[in-house]
Order: sequence, then structure tokens, then C-alpha cells
Amino acid sequence: MSAPVELLVESSAKLLRRRLLLAVPTLMTAATAVALAWLAYGQPAGFLGWTVLVLFGLVMTWQSFVAWQYLYGLIATGLGARVKSALEIRSESVPARASGESRTAALVAIHAEDAVAVFAALRVMARSLQREGGTGEDVDIFVLSDTRDGAIAAVEEHEFARIETWAAQNGPGLPRFRYRRREQNIGRKAGNITEFCRTYGPEYDFMIVLDADSLMTGATMRRLVRLMEEAPKVGLIQTVSYAAGRDTLFARIQQFAVRLYAPLAIRCLETWQGPDGSYWGHNAILRIEAFAQNAELPVLRGKAPLGGEILCHDIVEGALLRRAGWEVRLLPEMGGTWEEMPTNLVDLLGRERRWCQGNMQHLGVVGLPGLRAASRWHLIVGILSYLACPLWVLFLAAAGTQAALSGDLGLLAYGLTGSGVAAHALAALTVTVLAMPKLLSLGHVLASPERRAAFGGTRSLLVSAALEQAIWVLLWPVMTVFAAGAVATTFLGRVVRWDAQVRDDRRVPWGEACRLQADALVVGAVLAGLLLYAGDLWLGLWLAPVAFALLSSPPQSVLTSRADLGRKARAARLFLTSDDTAQAPELVELAKGRGHVPEVDAQDRSMRAPESIWIPEEAGAGSSR
Repeated sequence: MSAPVELLVESSAKLLRRRLLLAVPTLMTAATAVALAWLAYGQPAGFLGWTVLVLFGLVMTWQSFVAWQYLYGLIATGLGARVKSALEIRSESVPARASGESRTAALVAIHAEDAVAVFAALRVMARSLQREGGTGEDVDIFVLSDTRDGAIAAVEEHEFARIETWAAQNGPGLPRFRYRRREQNIGRKAGNITEFCRTYGPEYDFMIVLDADSLMTGATMRRLVRLMEEAPKVGLIQTVSYAAGRDTLFARIQQFAVRLYAPLAIRCLETWQGPDGSYWGHNAILRIEAFAQNAELPVLRGKAPLGGEILCHDIVEGALLRRAGWEVRLLPEMGGTWEEMPTNLVDLLGRERRWCQGNMQHLGVVGLPGLRAASRWHLIVGILSYLACPLWVLFLAAAGTQAALSGDLGLLAYGLTGSGVAAHALAALTVTVLAMPKLLSLGHVLASPERRAAFGGTRSLLVSAALEQAIWVLLWPVMTVFAAGAVATTFLGRVVRWDAQVRDDRRVPWGEACRLQADALVVGAVLAGLLLYAGDLWLGLWLAPVAFALLSSPPQSVLTSRADLGRKARAARLFLTSDDTAQAPELVELAKGRGHVPEVDAQDRSMRAPESIWIPEEAGAGSSR
């Protein structure tokens, strides 16, 4: 095996300083906001007044944490190599050639998926490995099926036979394909991977875990393997996979937003966590021996939804690896790795309900003995990212009631309607905290000609960002109310089903949208009725966008689920990302395999840079799983 890379292990004192540089400003900002609120409006009167102030302090603490992640990430980005780990620095020059010193299994765990689409992506990854040279014997590609439906399983077996024939006809250098379907899918995906480690693990040194919608270049796979070979203390390397490849208007907006806003937060995450990273469940490489010996999941006390088998298993597995002394690393800018995302609001909300239950289960995991403090924080952030939603709903309800009774918007308007220095300072601070993530991200992109070009140029970027923000004003109330309801029903005992995900561009019917978003319609109607009853003009104007967003949620779902609107937006150079302006060959090949080749205009062709995708998630809030 190659000589180990001399990694500069971050000292405990250094990591503590980095973490305090995020924690202390967050708490100071929240405390300042509460103090200004007290100065502007005086000591709270009665239970309602204290409730509003406490809820304001809690939501401002969370928003301050989010805002400071972006400022922290911007500063860390400016410092460059001075704050990067030795592993990340090495990743920029490590060869994309097999060393011959290890064997790797690329695992695709599936459950009732579209087998044709899954195997189409496998062909793309296999050809990408073949282009990198070598015999192909260093990587095997496994399809690990948990499908119970006989008809779907028959399609999987047919596609496996086809890909074996294809591999035999397309020359040397292709990886070997292997397929296994379990008799009993105990433990869902986590159990699937565990059974692989037990059955096939001794044949391999590493495993690259992929989802059914994952795509990774051969160069990235082999660079990850080389990094693992050279860093014997590392048990897991997590890459950042950005959403790409879908055409609905909703998907294109989300793909654009994540590309624009995630990089600074992810840079912050990598800088403060050091070797205490987390696992997001896919598009990562793991040391099989370390995982098999240390990452067995506990069964939580009690019954579902909060007890039983752990649903969001990945972050727990990462914490268990770290507990055993293995480094868990993040490479924010590795590139060459993608995933897909829900293509409409209805499917996204369904995924959020599942993730909510999984994260609430982590309340029973945080206290596991021996976990690193950072691992506990990763778990807590995932929990808080959902608990923040009911806190926001409660704050708006309490502050709205207070405003209706007093005739003054007060903290509901963050001090914007107040008088005096304290109220003005509160308004300035609150607006800054709420706007900072998006403004810093936009400024970071605008500061670089290369980054602007990746989004289609300055005009395209600014217009797209403005439209995305307008749409987010409508989406935020819907998603917040939904998440708040998901938290409440989880604690009330509702158990969600973890069925196969819908991954295709899917147009949502009106009936489905109205039925599945009935909660938003009810809350919106109640809010509108209460505003009319209160008869306060300024209160009505302030909360009217929230009521409108909730009442219009079904039309939002239906209209944004249209792929024709997404393609028209792309033709108008809206919501472009580097996956449009500098497409990797693998994405082009996958699009052709699906029978859809995106049109690229002359300006985009001039920016095409095969194999060089600019990949710099609300990472600090556990957005990836």
C-alpha cells in the first residue's frame, strides 16, 4: 500500500477555538436581539408577553446560528488552504488511477425502484471507470435489492442480465457487475448494507455507498479510493453531491438554490468539525472493516415512531465510527458526484415527513455513551432543524394575537414599526440575520467571474435569485406548517411508511395536491378568517402573504411540477447551474440514456469544461441524509 499521507491532525484546542468562533457569536447575536426587544417594548406583560419574548429569543437563536454559518463559511473560503484539512488539500492532486493495492465495491441499494433508470446510471458509471484506464478489477458494482414485488424484481433481474451482456460486448476495463436480492429486508437500507458487509465484505477493502439516484464519475471513485489508501486513520469520506438532472420547474428552482446557497454553509461545516464529521448515507466511501466492526445500529427503547429500528441511520453510523476512533471526513469540493431530488412539492413534503420522524428518533440516540461532542451536536442540529418549525408557528400565532390585542405589530414585525433607537436597532439586526445567508451566498458568487459564468452570467444569476426568493416567500409558510405538523404527529404516535421514493419528473394532479395539502388550506383559511375578524389593517397586510401562501399551496404544487415550465425556464436562461453551463460527460450520457438531451446554446458551449464541474447543503442543519 502507498505511504500514508502525513495528515495534520487538528488539535483539540484548535478545534475548540473553531467551534467557539461559531457558537459564541450565535449566542451573542441572539442575546442582543432579546435585549433590544426588552429595551424597545419594555418588560413583558403577562403570560402572553413573556411567551412572545421567549419564542422570539428561541427562533432568533436558531436563525442566528444559520446566519453565522454563512459568514463563517465566507471567511473560511477566503482563507483557503490555511483552514483546509490535509486530506482535502491532498484530494486536489491525488491521482485518479487505480494503485492495485485495494479492492472496492460500489453499492447501490434499491427497493422497488425503476430498474431501467438504475441500470442506465450504472452503465454511465461503468463507462466512466473504463475511461480512466486500468483493467477494471479494482472496482465491482453491486446492486443490493430489497424489492419484495415479484414483477419489479423480474425487471431488475432482466436489467442485470442485459448489463452483463453489455459489459461482455464492450471491451476490457469495465467493472464487474453483481446483483443480490435479499429474502427478507430486515433493517431496510442499513440492514441491506450490513448484510453485504457480512457476506461479501472480506473480499473488499472499501465500499462506495450510492443511492438509487446517485451518479459518480470514475475519476472521483478512484480518487476517493486512493485517499483512503493513503489515510489509514480515516474510516469514512463524505462527498457533497448536488441535485441535477430533473426538469420540472420545482426541481430546477431547488437545484439552483442548493448550488447557490449550500457551498458557504458546507465550508463552515467542514472547517469546524475537522475529523468529527457526519455521514449522509450516500455518495461516500467507507472502510469496510471499520464499518462492520463499529457501526452496528442499536434498537431504541419503546415503539415506533420514536422507538424501534433507527430510520435515519446514516448520521448514527457516522457517530459510531467516530466513537471507535476513526476519522470521519468531509470533502466539500470533490466534484464528480450527483444525486436527484423530489421533483415536486408534494413528494418533497412526503420525504420531509419521513426525515422528521427519523430525526426525532435521534432524541434517543444523543445520549449514547462514548459519542464525541461533535457527533452529539450533529444529531442535535438535525433535531433542532425540525423543532424550529413549530417554534416559528407558535411565535407567529402568539405574536399575532398580541398584535391584534394591542394594536401594535411589535415583535411580530421585528421592531420595524417601532419607534426609538432600540426598536430601529432590533429591526436592523433581525433583518440582517434573516437576509445574511442568501446575500452572502449571492455576493460570493458575484465576486468571481468563473462562479458567475457557472450560473449563466450575472444577469441570469440575479434574475434567477430574485425569482427564487419570491417563490421561497410562498414555499416557506407551507413547508414550515407542514414540518410543524409532522413534529406534532410524530410525538402523538403517527408512524410513517418508508416506501420507495418517486424520482421521475412527475406532474401533480389537482386532486392529489388538494388532498395532501389540506392542512395548509385549513391553516390558511383559519388565519385569513382571524385576520378579517381582528380588523387590523397593518396586521392583515403583514400576515396576508402567509395566508396567501398557505391557501395557494395546491396551485403551487401543480404548477411547479410541470416539466414543460422547467424546460422553458432553462431556455430563458433561468435557474442555470454549472450542470447546465459546464455539463460533465456523465450527465450528458445519462440524459441521452433517458432519451432527453438538454439543448445547450452557443454561449453555454463556450463554457463547457468536461470533467470539471464547479462544486464548491443546509449542511449545518442536517439537510442531507
